Amino acid sequence: MTRPRIVVIGGGAGGLELATRLGNKLGRKGKAHITLIDRNQTHIWKPLLHEVATGTLDVEIDQLSYRAHAATHGFDFQLGSFYGLNRQQKTVTLAPVYADDGEEVLAARELAYDYLVLAIGSVSNHFNTPGVAEHCIFLDSPSQAQRFQRHLLGAYLKLNSPGHPKDKLNIAIVGAGATGVELAAELYHAAAELNLYGFADLRKGRLNISVIEAGPRILPALPERIAAAALKELQKLGVHVRTSTKVTAADANGLQLGDEHLDAELMVWAAGIKAPDFLHQLDGLENNRINQLLVNSKLQTTLDNRIYAIGDCAGCPLADNKWVPPRAQSAHQMASLVATNIMAELQGKALRDFHYKDHGSLISLSRFGTVGSLMGNLIGGAMMIEGRIARLAYISLYRMHQVALHGWIKMLVISLVARINRIVRPRLKLH
Repeated sequence: MTRPRIVVIGGGAGGLELATRLGNKLGRKGKAHITLIDRNQTHIWKPLLHEVATGTLDVEIDQLSYRAHAATHGFDFQLGSFYGLNRQQKTVTLAPVYADDGEEVLAARELAYDYLVLAIGSVSNHFNTPGVAEHCIFLDSPSQAQRFQRHLLGAYLKLNSPGHPKDKLNIAIVGAGATGVELAAELYHAAAELNLYGFADLRKGRLNISVIEAGPRILPALPERIAAAALKELQKLGVHVRTSTKVTAADANGLQLGDEHLDAELMVWAAGIKAPDFLHQLDGLENNRINQLLVNSKLQTTLDNRIYAIGDCAGCPLADNKWVPPRAQSAHQMASLVATNIMAELQGKALRDFHYKDHGSLISLSRFGTVGSLMGNLIGGAMMIEGRIARLAYISLYRMHQVALHGWIKMLVISLVARINRIVRPRLKLH
């Protein structure tokens, strides 16, 4: 009997957890053939990219090899970018892979599937604002975060050199969601750490960070009292927060805010997300206005029940004309349900409906504080937490992702190694 072929495209939080679970449950036992496809060789948890961007997290140490992970968890890994879908023939096409010198190392390929899961994630939505794509840096991938970190180190070197004409380093962050707020705080942490490594003249006052938000307040997706607590902490650090301010253009020297020009040597765009453009009308599948694939209550795409979508690329409706939010906890919950449903299909059992559970939100302001809410379904609303308890809860989110990938024992070992690395390695990535 031919084993069912399950193809998962995208190795982010949801896709990798799903492939791991299916590999452990089905692949190891020879009950199905599972393939994970990603255009990168390694995985890093996306909520940590702001730490990669500042150098407080070294991606070379903390990343996970897809191929090595696949070998120990009963699934295959294919390197490549998703290029096309043929629903009638049940095949996906992967684009060629090229080396840095332009040589083709992997030709375009077709893979057949019986069940397909699209976990492609999201990209920043710059809303076609002039100049943004050319002059701003996005934090959608590890390579983009590393690019920002290289630019940041170069800017610090200039600022710390004798005779530099500018007294301050101006950094503008567009978007006051979780990414923008956490990045702003992490930049102050990184500057403080750099004083230990020869940047003696990099005082806190020489860092000029502006956070620009088009809406009336920061963290618009979170409860107002959490946003207020985070704003207070940012202002203590010296961050200039500008709400109800729209960016109308970007150039090499900064941002245009209507009639005003805001000077900036580094600009990060973290305002809004959308699913990748190539998902729009992908072989006839339905989309919403930000290219997400519409799914039913089982997380199957509306026009093809052999294709599932999870995470940021899935348009899963909630009540009151809202959608399941693009968060790591959403991807985790979706991955769990799709694994259950695919295994149920293989056994001829009924599929379960997806019910999103909001477990609260946490915002890390680096070592300066953590605020958030937990247990959003408690009577009277969310329970607000701050300080050490909030920090421990924030760290536990990443630990639960590691548990889903490695199990409890290996997660504890990884945590111990991370603590040792803090002692024996530099606190900051310096190259």
